[in-house]
Amino acid sequence: MRATAAGFLAVLALGSSPSFAGASSPEAAADAFYRVYSSFHPSDGIPDAKARALYEPVISSALDKMLVDAGAAEGRFESAHKDAPPLIEGDLFSSNFEGATTFKIASCQSQGSVAHCKMDLSYESGPKPMTWTDTLFLVAASDGWRVDDVIYGAPFAFGNKGRLTETLRRAIADSGA
Repeated sequence: MRATAAGFLAVLALGSSPSFAGASSPEAAADAFYRVYSSFHPSDGIPDAKARALYEPVISSALDKMLVDAGAAEGRFESAHKDAPPLIEGDLFSSNFEGATTFKIASCQSQGSVAHCKMDLSYESGPKPMTWTDTLFLVAASDGWRVDDVIYGAPFAFGNKGRLTETLRRAIADSGA
């Protein structure tokens, strides 16, 4: 699936609708997450409060809290180190520093209240797109499925490694807070 202008408008409607009740399946949650994500391309660093408000309907409360805490840590770090680069630069939600320009659900498996979805991602810049697979971890909340973590799966020399939540924990720890 490619993110489109119509998808972006749908995300805005979901994000601003107080009646949004979450996704009914891991696949729907993965799709909703990447539609929000696609509206921020290029994504850079920790989302601010305005961006988090769009992500909140599609992410778990635990991931949302980590993003809030990491954003606060980033603010403290910037105040203490005026000339230092941010704690997190580049795309936070994918393996590739530049982010992903297209996404497709490769597969989803669920067991009880947890699921994971393999996502085929690509970054199109130049004659040959870069492609890789990241994995979304999802949890079933009382109001539907939500993204709880991302495992970065690309073998790039530069880019994110490990898990999104590990990256956020490191940023919080590195802030000196």
